[in-house]
Amino acid sequence: MNKRILIADDEKNMIWALKRALSKEGYDIITAENGRKAVEVFIEKEPSLVLLDLKMPEMDGIEALRRIKEYNSKIPVIILTAHGTTQTAVEAMKIGALDYISKPFDIDELKIVIKKALDYKNLNDEVNYLKEKIKENTGTIIYKSSKMEAVLDIVHKVAPTDATVLILGESGTGKELIANAIHEYSKRKNGPFIKINCAALPESLLESELFGYEKGAFTGATSRKLGKFDRAQGGTIFLDEIGEISPAMQVKLLRVLQEKEFERVGGAQTIKIDTRIIAATNRDLRKMVEENKFREDLYYRLNVIPLYIPPLRDRKEDIPVLIDYFIEKYSRQMGKRKMRISKKVLDKFIQYDWKGNIRELQNVIERCVILSSGEEIEENILPDEIKRRENFADTYFSLPDEGISLEEVERSLILQALEKTNFNQTKAAKLLGITRHTLLYRMEKYNLK
Repeated sequence: MNKRILIADDEKNMIWALKRALSKEGYDIITAENGRKAVEVFIEKEPSLVLLDLKMPEMDGIEALRRIKEYNSKIPVIILTAHGTTQTAVEAMKIGALDYISKPFDIDELKIVIKKALDYKNLNDEVNYLKEKIKENTGTIIYKSSKMEAVLDIVHKVAPTDATVLILGESGTGKELIANAIHEYSKRKNGPFIKINCAALPESLLESELFGYEKGAFTGATSRKLGKFDRAQGGTIFLDEIGEISPAMQVKLLRVLQEKEFERVGGAQTIKIDTRIIAATNRDLRKMVEENKFREDLYYRLNVIPLYIPPLRDRKEDIPVLIDYFIEKYSRQMGKRKMRISKKVLDKFIQYDWKGNIRELQNVIERCVILSSGEEIEENILPDEIKRRENFADTYFSLPDEGISLEEVERSLILQALEKTNFNQTKAAKLLGITRHTLLYRMEKYNLK
């Protein structure tokens, strides 16, 4: 695809000469005759480079440069002017111009400057792409709350050691991100970070995945395969959903933790490991131990450093910064300007319980960015469960000192819902967030016919 260059100059002869010369080099040329038009064309056409005159009607080059850089700070802009002074050049460079050429100039010299600028942009784009890929792979921990500050404080303290860490928390709270952070801050950061979801595989496959197998170990084992512990040598292995493993697998894992060794499936050679182990679960392992569903000795081996990640509903001050992060991420991915979020929508997000935690919030923001046609996320595109969510206790009730009958409150609300919907039971049930069967039961209970 040809690189697109925007030429903005109020001299028609200059535009004609530059367009003719640069088109021969294979560039796709677009033009603008003043600063205001230059900004409009830039936003609409998104060129790879801008040649910008300083002295133009309606909006001068400095102001046009400023607005272009506000829209896309990474775009290379070369200033062209016959009126240039050192002071003007310095001002343009401060705003973000990549280079500055005074008229009259040699067209071959300009071609060289353009090529260098585009090469610089390509390199910069590649670096930014790699940074984004690294960020996607390693993740970013976004927070503002003191509760997450305390979690990260423990992470920094435990990371330099080789202690086994057990990360506890609900699904979607970011347990894998925390595990990755421990690895990145550790002396093993240059080694591999190997992760496996223990709940995703049946026991027979999980054993092969963790420990590998030798040729001929079973039908189809035509060659040796290295397992996750093999691949994690010198680094960290992250065992997610550890509470889901079978009693037989618990025994095998206990040996790895105690003896720092294992054998591949179908093999006799004992392999020593040099690997840090981090495990995570959304289950109550202590309760599972009491119910004889999880080995007590394995639990204590894993629970050297327990690290609890609080759910999002218990650290609501993190919600606005997470929203901002995800809006910027998905706006950029979809080629949209960064959107705003109305105060009413933000209030609903803060009131909502987020049972799926950060993962649910991320999915909702992605949906909102996709569906939004304007520059602000509005209430009408929110999922129904968030739209109808109200801070019920704070909005409607203040508990009297003398107390109140809960049945009277429930009867009143059911009656209000029925009246609002002209006694349409399906719609009334939806308003109340219950099934029609449940509504009918309560209508009969309170004699609401």
